[in-house]
Amino acid sequence: MARLVSRCVLYLAVISLALLCSCSKKPESGKVQDEALRAGRSPATFHAADEDYFHDMDGGLTFTTDEIKGRNMWIVWTGGNDRLWDEMTKASVGTLDFLKTLSSYPGLKFSRDNRWNYLGLVNEPCFEKATGPDPERYGLWLDKRRADCPPDPFENEQKYPGVKIGARGKNLPVGSFYGYATGIVGLRLFPNPDFDEAAAKKWDPKHFYDDPSYYNDKNLVRPYRVGMTCGFCHVGPNPVKPPADPENPKWENLSSNVGAQYFWVDRIFTWEADPSSFAFQLFHASRPGSLDTSFVSTDNINNPRTMNAVYGLPWRLGIATRWGKETLAGGELNNKQFNDFVQQGPLTQFFQAPDTVYTGKILKDGSDSVGALGALNRVYLNIGLFSEEWLLHFRPLIGGKPITPIEIAVANKNSTYWNVAQEQTFQMAQFFLKSTAPHLLKDAPGGDAYLTKDRAKLDRGKIVFAERCARCHSSKIPQPAPGIDPDGCSGKNYLDCWNKYWAWTKTEEFKLQMRQMVQKPNFLDQNYLSTDLRVPVTLLQTNACSPLATNSIGGNIWDNFSSHTYKELPSVGLITWYHPYTGEAHTYSMPAGGRGYTRPASLISAWSTAPFLQNNAVGKFDPSPSVEARMRSFQDSIEKMLWPEKREKDLLLGDKIPGWIDRTTSTSYLRVPGGYLPDFLKPLLGPGERYFPAIFGEGGVQIGPIPSGTPVDLLANLDILGEETDPAEKLKRQEKVLSLLLKMKHDLNGLPKGATDEDAKKAFANLVEPLLELSKCPDFVVNRGHYFGTAMFPEEPGLSDDDKRALIEYIKTF
Repeated sequence: MARLVSRCVLYLAVISLALLCSCSKKPESGKVQDEALRAGRSPATFHAADEDYFHDMDGGLTFTTDEIKGRNMWIVWTGGNDRLWDEMTKASVGTLDFLKTLSSYPGLKFSRDNRWNYLGLVNEPCFEKATGPDPERYGLWLDKRRADCPPDPFENEQKYPGVKIGARGKNLPVGSFYGYATGIVGLRLFPNPDFDEAAAKKWDPKHFYDDPSYYNDKNLVRPYRVGMTCGFCHVGPNPVKPPADPENPKWENLSSNVGAQYFWVDRIFTWEADPSSFAFQLFHASRPGSLDTSFVSTDNINNPRTMNAVYGLPWRLGIATRWGKETLAGGELNNKQFNDFVQQGPLTQFFQAPDTVYTGKILKDGSDSVGALGALNRVYLNIGLFSEEWLLHFRPLIGGKPITPIEIAVANKNSTYWNVAQEQTFQMAQFFLKSTAPHLLKDAPGGDAYLTKDRAKLDRGKIVFAERCARCHSSKIPQPAPGIDPDGCSGKNYLDCWNKYWAWTKTEEFKLQMRQMVQKPNFLDQNYLSTDLRVPVTLLQTNACSPLATNSIGGNIWDNFSSHTYKELPSVGLITWYHPYTGEAHTYSMPAGGRGYTRPASLISAWSTAPFLQNNAVGKFDPSPSVEARMRSFQDSIEKMLWPEKREKDLLLGDKIPGWIDRTTSTSYLRVPGGYLPDFLKPLLGPGERYFPAIFGEGGVQIGPIPSGTPVDLLANLDILGEETDPAEKLKRQEKVLSLLLKMKHDLNGLPKGATDEDAKKAFANLVEPLLELSKCPDFVVNRGHYFGTAMFPEEPGLSDDDKRALIEYIKTF
């Protein structure tokens, strides 16, 4: 009896200790500092690198010292975001692991030998494949710098001293604040400050590669953290100087600005590329060259978008002065402007105190409307700078926690890295002002053979472009343009302005003036080939999930980086969406407050940027960066844009819907570690895991089997929190979500061992309607819309086949 009492007392003591530990104080927003500030580093100690190491890139242009610093920042500066990507490795339970992505370990699906073809990542020149474990890199199989190459100047610890924190400077070197080159452009290696002597004793590189029970342990401390630069998503093969071997490019074959057009997100962010994981299926819906940039600070909408090619920045700024007027308020006013760096000259015209900015729109939904520098600075936060604060505003990857804005004022106070970025992105902008000229097909090897010599056909293409395309895809538009001149239009009256402009572009008055403009020999000179205006998705008829993104609306994560006038935009009205199993058409009312619009893509160098649409969903992808391959992809893609009947049809519904739905390619399972579940979804766990995780472990939730052919976005777009502001309504919403997930877990997990995919489909059928009811974006057709010039656009007659072919010939010259 005494022994039983003793056991009970001990058991209760352990439970009490667990509860006490669970109540420990958590970091508070506004009170955390980044690692650099905690280490006592000021912004002045992070001086910009001035070595012209990348001088062969970008066509071999000559740059000033400040422009060189700007390019270096783009390609090698990470701003301490190695901390974020280490956290994401833990949060994803090793699904994402950049140390493996960097490796050439035997047995992995990738190595330096096939890194371009398999991952779409750019092998850094001057490196060679690892042939064995590197004792200087803790037994990791990482690329080695070739002996015949000069050292990487950015690794110079004396000139660019790293942040001494934790184990750095003790059992680890401090390193440079630019990190070590990795052999992949855009990824940099940093000593992990958590890799102390105890962690070093537990480290086993062979188990790291071979043993899932070892490398999936969220408590595993890796010897390095991997940081990401902007170049990771933007450096790619130069279209007019393609590499002979894309696995082994030279610097002269690379461009800083073209975008990672060949980037396989599913293979990079899920290194095992396991089709049985729903996480893989989700990323697999991102076509090569596209990425849902809100997947960390998730808004529970799957909307992969192409990684922007940065072309024609001077011309883009030019149209900002004509149509880019926006009003700022509150925290939006804390964004840096060009006026903070220059007191005279043309760059001072883009901001007028106290609250008026003239700006282009970088994001496809036109939300980052606070000025060019604010748009650049936001990107650094989004790839992990000051993650100590950023991660406190949302639950990464899975959501389920109310999102709050990250405030510039807080970053100004508590992040050294942020203040460095704010000071140095002006130099980056200077680099872009010189480096973003078009890549012309006539300048590419063999490119001239693809250009028509038929002058009459080319002239006809110009006329077709003037009458049907220029209204969205030219920065040269007749003046005055009703509705949008003299200062553009934004805010609550925007739709009225747009409707006036659009109606005018269908008149003979507009077409006559536009025909005259397009036939001038200098029409394409300094033409951004986009108006950068916000186009209602009701007119575009493209997939609505991109313009439905909520990250930039008032009170959300990027509140400080979208203008007051963006947040006042009116609703565009009703869109049509299609049931993913029956094809039945339904309507959805688009909300106001910023959502519902897409800015037109620039057509500069369109020959080299296919496939098309905001998600690369129209046209065939070709993994080769050769001119021949680019032209194959361009021809297929542009024909499918102009003959939409040629686009891919859904495997289940065919002609019942206007396009393709991304569906799971095999049976899969949704797996979420218990520690990352929102509180109101904890009932999905067992009682011990739920109430006493310190004793029973956090466990996790596995839901499945999810049958093959399931629309990916049916699950990915589940609106866990809803937009209800009334607490009672919000609670009802959460109860609905919990009830649905409990039913899903019961019905699918309850299938007998050895159940077929057909059995899973029968069980899943009862879940479809509840999932659609709770969807944040029920529009799953990814390759529809942009029917201008075709018979599917109801406002104007379709173009003849001859006119379409003439238009294609003209677009090749852009």
